[in-house]
Amino acid sequence: MDIFRDLQSKRALHFKGILFLLLGVVSAGLLLAKSPDLSTALLLGITIWAFCRFYYFLFYVLERYAGRERKYAGLWDALKYVGRGK
Repeated sequence: MDIFRDLQSKRALHFKGILFLLLGVVSAGLLLAKSPDLSTALLLGITIWAFCRFYYFLFYVLERYAGRERKYAGLWDALKYVGRGK
């Protein structure tokens, strides 16, 4: 069994997405429960928004508008590509 092969099952992909959503909701909830003030909520919202925009930049903007022919398999693949200087 090759653990690095692409996940192809639609059911498994949906399950993985739901797990990511639950992880984010639980961790945000725990953070806000630990420090329940407006500044924490605002900083958490800005952080989530900024990382979402960065993800969009890596996988849509660079591919569509920066002339990159290479499609990335994921964040780790993109970082390895940039790290090699190609």
